[in-house]
Amino acid sequence: MKSSLKNMVSVLLLISLVCAAAIGWVYDMTKDPIEEAKAAKTKAALSEVLPAFESVSTPEERAIDGDKIKIYKASTKNATVGYAIETFSNKGFGGKIRLMVGFKPDGTICGTSVISHSETPGLGDKIDKSKSDFSKQFDGKHPDTFRLGIKKNGEGDVDAITASTISSTAFTDAVKRAYEQLQAYMED
Repeated sequence: MKSSLKNMVSVLLLISLVCAAAIGWVYDMTKDPIEEAKAAKTKAALSEVLPAFESVSTPEERAIDGDKIKIYKASTKNATVGYAIETFSNKGFGGKIRLMVGFKPDGTICGTSVISHSETPGLGDKIDKSKSDFSKQFDGKHPDTFRLGIKKNGEGDVDAITASTISSTAFTDAVKRAYEQLQAYMED
């Protein structure tokens, strides 16, 4: 076959169509398992950050800072036992950090769970409970008396991870956003 512009364009078009079809097929095959994994991670995070509960409401979504947060209400025998806020911060060193933060009805933090992040392995990834105890300093604290800011910067009571002030600040920012959204939710 003689090399001509028409032949080259035809071959390139055919290759592009095959590649596009393959990408579409892979997307269709992986879409549901990815969604199931995200749902399982959210369910596990809810169990981790809330006190014992019987049921959790469908989340209320709120748009904020170009993204959205989700507010879950946990109850037992029609009594509210806590709230979980799926929150985020855009201030991470590696990009967006997503957390689940649990609160008692009085606003005391029950716990935190990292849903996703792209922080530096060995440094910023210490925001995850499996890597360090950093997140445990928030447990049992009330944001009205425990200032949600980094101690070393003179902004609050949070001890930053050594060599990971940016990641620590982003984590704290996400917790603070969760508390602010809980307060707004309670006022509604």
